[in-house]
Amino acid sequence: MVIDLIYKNIRDLREDNDLTQSSLAKMLGISQRAYSYYENGQRTLTPEILIKLSKIHNVSIDYLLGQTDNPERK
Repeated sequence: MVIDLIYKNIRDLREDNDLTQSSLAKMLGISQRAYSYYENGQRTLTPEILIKLSKIHNVSIDYLLGQTDNPERK
């Protein structure tokens, strides 16, 4: 399912960059619990959070959303 892929992508990117949920949440300006809800699919990702995640991980929003396998930002 595409929805599951979105949350898998954000978790994998966090882990690939050796970030904890707490450290990434701090970068996003949210609590660790709120970030955990995003990562587990219990809260819908807002456009603002998607943009911030895209910038932090230097990947395209399309990649985060599972629309492409190419993470490059254009």
